[in-house]
Order: sequence, then C-alpha cells, then structure tokens
Amino acid sequence: MIEFKNVSTIYDDDFIALDDLNLEIKDGEFVSLVGPSGAGKSTLLKLMTREIKPSAGDIVIDGVNIADLSAKEVPLLRRKIGTIFQDFKLLSKKSAFENVAFALEVCGAEPEEIEADVPKVLNIVGLNEKIKNFPHQMSGGEKQRLAIARALIHRPRIILADEPTGNLDLVNSYDVVKLLMKINEFGTTVILATHNREIVNAVGRRVITMERGKVVRDQIEQGKYII
Repeated sequence: MIEFKNVSTIYDDDFIALDDLNLEIKDGEFVSLVGPSGAGKSTLLKLMTREIKPSAGDIVIDGVNIADLSAKEVPLLRRKIGTIFQDFKLLSKKSAFENVAFALEVCGAEPEEIEADVPKVLNIVGLNEKIKNFPHQMSGGEKQRLAIARALIHRPRIILADEPTGNLDLVNSYDVVKLLMKINEFGTTVILATHNREIVNAVGRRVITMERGKVVRDQIEQGKYII
C-alpha cells in the first residue's frame, strides 16, 4: 500500500508542486497519472524514491513513513522501486548486458548472480538477441525496453514510469505499455505518468488526474482519460 497523507511540496521559488494531497494506491494496481505540465506528477514520483522530501505530510510505503528514513535507509527503499524515464538514461559505452548488470554491481551482487539474472530479464523484455548491442545500435523502443529491464533487475514491488513513451512513435509506445501491463500481471504495482490520452485509454485501468498539485479526478472503474 502506498499512502500520501496531507502531502505538500513547495520548491525554493515558492512554487507549490503538491498542495495537501491525499492518495492511496493498493498493492498490484496499475495507475495512470495524467494532467498538464506542472500538475505535480513528476514531483509525486520523486517523493516516492526520496529524491526529494515533502514540505509537509506523510508518505507511507508498506507501513513505513519514507519521509523519516535516514540517508542510509534510502537505498533499501529504492531497491523496492524500479524507475523508467522518458530519456532512457542508459550508459552509452556499456552493452545491453552491462547496462542491466551495472544496476546489480552497485549493490554488491555476486558475479554468478549477475550472469544468471541479467539474461533472464533481457529475455522478459524481448532483448535476448540484443544482449551484446550498445545503445547506439538499438532503436528507441529497444532502448526503452532495456531501461525497463534495468528497472526490473532488482525484482521491485513498484515500477514508476515517468513519460516512458514520450520519445517513441505510436507502435513502440504501445509495445512499451503492453510490457508494463505484463509486468503488472505478475503483481508489481505500476504507476505511469503520461500526457498520452490514447495510451491511457488503451490501458483501461485507474486514472488519476492532477491539476495544480491536487487530485481533481480519480476514475477507478472507467479507466478513461476524460478532458
């Protein structure tokens, strides 16, 4: 369970990114976050990974208020969460295998574990034949699937996808979203922040609309992005 309790976030320029926000997301849900730029979607995701701390309120994940975590405890939180970005954030001088392996190496995984787990995850995202390829040798859709593989390697309970289809054409966008839906079927909670109405409607799950740091619509059953 993810809970935002009276959460506000105010940046240094006095911009109110989140305004007394209350929100609950259950384990295993697929939630689409929609709304205009500046609505607070990215801030909400950054709070969940403790990239930033709230100005007020509590953010509770699995019964723990993550705003109270010490710096030493934050890495353990982040192992529960896989993050996918619009611009991929891949390491250009590392192969597909090495990009995914690096996420394990920084956590001290044994070489045997890396050799066993990385090919499995690359196979899940359909990149088993691209294992030795470098990012510049891959299409936009393949790069995003590689980014998803990297996010999956820790077997996270939560996937945060911040505009993951923003740089992709429609076909590759649907492929990425189908992959996220497949991951969700395994029980992983998926939170997708996007501007793409067609993608949201194709998913057909819970849609949370944000404006000016507040939730203005929460469509749990319809799964449609209504303007």
